[in-house]
Amino acid sequence: MDELDPVIHAAARLKITATLATVPDGGSMSFPRLQELLDLTAGNLATHLRKLEDAGYVEVEKTHRGRVPVTYLALTTTGRRAFEDYTAALRSILGA
Repeated sequence: MDELDPVIHAAARLKITATLATVPDGGSMSFPRLQELLDLTAGNLATHLRKLEDAGYVEVEKTHRGRVPVTYLALTTTGRRAFEDYTAALRSILGA
């Protein structure tokens, strides 16, 4: 049986990676936009993003737009591959 990546398998982290996987390579999404799409609290989202960042799956870029701090998020190449492997393993388990 194929194993599911435990880093991605948590429901919130799966939603995060699935959402960020829709962003084209080289693109990113702002923290508030991701938070809005997933309906997560800022603290909960930040905690799950830290786990994904520690695994090398998500890149976090903190910058400023004028005087306002902005955080942008993107899947790394490793993260995109891990998500593709996760979905393939899930399909295999489900017999698709």
